[in-house]
Amino acid sequence: MPEPTNDPTVIQIVGYKNTGKTTVVCRLTELLKQGGYTVATMKHDAHDFEMDKEGTDTWRHQQAGADLTIITSPHQTAILQKRETPLEQLIQAWGHVDFVLVEGFKTANYPKFILVKSEQDIDLVRTLHKPIAIIAWPDMLDAVSARQQSFRAKQPVFALNDIEPMYRLIQQAHSRRLALD
Repeated sequence: MPEPTNDPTVIQIVGYKNTGKTTVVCRLTELLKQGGYTVATMKHDAHDFEMDKEGTDTWRHQQAGADLTIITSPHQTAILQKRETPLEQLIQAWGHVDFVLVEGFKTANYPKFILVKSEQDIDLVRTLHKPIAIIAWPDMLDAVSARQQSFRAKQPVFALNDIEPMYRLIQQAHSRRLALD
């Protein structure tokens, strides 16, 4: 079983809404866990979200004005903070794992899998930093391949449901990083 590192391999899974980002994150997480790795997942929500339920003690703490509320039990811990936290700080605080899979944070400067569901999604490949692979919906595979010459670099293209090659790619990236340390 691999030992967790203090310098995780960070992979972003990015794309527009409803392109399959969460599905890819979950399937990669399952494979990495089966491979004996430790995994953190982080998701950026462009909108507001609610983690707490009205009437709970932690909800009452938040309503009273707490800037940071933490709840812990024998099996899990949750932290509620009344501000957005930059991705780099989240990784520094919670990245004591082998892999951090990040859903979203499109403009962050980490290696990215870019999901393509439609023609307009292809532009993300040209505009975002560090694309390492393109994950295309089945009906977009030909269009992505045809437009690959216009990309800065030639990234591998995976079909959305072909998760094994994605897993091998990030596993190899992790192994190369560790070999350089």
